[in-house]
Amino acid sequence: MVDRMRDAIALRGLTKHYGELRAVDGISLDVREGEVFGFLGPNGAGKTTTIRMLTGLTRPTAGHAEVLGYDLAHELSSIKKRTGVVPESSNLYAELTALGNLLFAAQLYGVPRRERIARCEELLDRFGLSQKRDASFAKLSRGMKRALTVAAALVHRPSLLFLDEPTTGLDVMAARRLRAMLANLRDQGVTIFLTTHYLEEAERLCDRIALIVQGQLVALDTVDGLRGMVANEPAVEVVIDQGRGHTETRRFLGGDVGSAMEEALAQTEPIRRRILSVSSARPTLEEVFVQLTGLSAEVMLREKGGQGRLNAKG
Repeated sequence: MVDRMRDAIALRGLTKHYGELRAVDGISLDVREGEVFGFLGPNGAGKTTTIRMLTGLTRPTAGHAEVLGYDLAHELSSIKKRTGVVPESSNLYAELTALGNLLFAAQLYGVPRRERIARCEELLDRFGLSQKRDASFAKLSRGMKRALTVAAALVHRPSLLFLDEPTTGLDVMAARRLRAMLANLRDQGVTIFLTTHYLEEAERLCDRIALIVQGQLVALDTVDGLRGMVANEPAVEVVIDQGRGHTETRRFLGGDVGSAMEEALAQTEPIRRRILSVSSARPTLEEVFVQLTGLSAEVMLREKGGQGRLNAKG
């Protein structure tokens, strides 16, 4: 049995096959209680399939999993009572009001009748939706729909929250508000298992990050730990004066600081007079992702039709 004070999730050789396709290929990892755990990779890497297994929507082909100390194969009902799930596409009802959706979710999760109204009103207030309590879900903005979907997953006060691409399609301000909500949940002790295509978002939110490619785990560490894996690829930042008080920062990678510096100066030779500063820098999570997976982060974002860095700011 997993130590429930330490591990919210423990996976050993978790595998899922669809015919000849290995969607998830022998993943082993631990998610610590109270952390925000990032599960990153391109489309088809196995992220959503992993969440579907851990939430009981599909059965593993092989391997062992424990969630909140309960055996996934034999204690699924206990797991469902203690976890919340926010799927990539909302699972709420368009015709119900914001309050109606929360009350329905509370009933499904077995929240005692006498507590439902107060619990739902509390969530509406926490997520800034009190004034929309009687508005139908269909008439809410995209950001409000996403916030309400998260609220519905929290109505039974779960210890563990699964979020699959929570900010996809949101504008900058809505994404910022949702990230603030997630940080607040972590402060309250909720464990968060997060998938996202926005690497800057993961870099800002996550305590640890797992990288998965073609169903296999390729790296797992803190952001600083992942940076250390590519420490032999230092970055150089060149800040360029664009005029009218605007600047542009360009990054260059090289085998060592000297090589990166030479490359930076060579490529900026035509605009040498406009260079404000040249300095070494730590690799970004995007650069780490490219180095460790061999995949372009830009391609990953285009697969989602996302705005990438625009949505990740703030």
